[in-house]
Amino acid sequence: MADSPEKIVDPQTRRIHHTLAHSYFVYFLFLIVGIALDYFYPLRFFTNTASALFGVLLLILGTGLIFWAQRSNRHLHKNGNLTKEDFLCGPYCYSRTPTHWGLFVLTMGLAVVLNAFFVFLSTILSFIITKLIFLRRYEEVLEDKYGDAYREYEKMVRL
Repeated sequence: MADSPEKIVDPQTRRIHHTLAHSYFVYFLFLIVGIALDYFYPLRFFTNTASALFGVLLLILGTGLIFWAQRSNRHLHKNGNLTKEDFLCGPYCYSRTPTHWGLFVLTMGLAVVLNAFFVFLSTILSFIITKLIFLRRYEEVLEDKYGDAYREYEKMVRL
């Protein structure tokens, strides 16, 4: 059996993915805690059917935003010499972190559909924590990896 060549992974790319994985884990952990708290201490804040439909709409929008963001950023891995315009594709024209915004909208939709106050609260807390800790690290790594092109992109897209 012939040895297959190992795929060489850029250490900065690995750091980017590890940082994002940790931030998604925080979302997951907070979601589980929120669901558990809602199970033991149910507090209901939405009482009509319209709010459930709004929650379903948020679930759909959040999922769509995540898929759109993931599909849009695939070309960055193939292109070596990037400019700020290379970052301006799909939802990245409006936000530097559209996957996190999609995850936020998705979990907010879940909170509304389940009528779960603690899921709602844990979603807000996880968004703030991931934004302040993990996404700062993520952007530092992107600045190191892509240099001035990413810094110019950051100036253009503030969210």
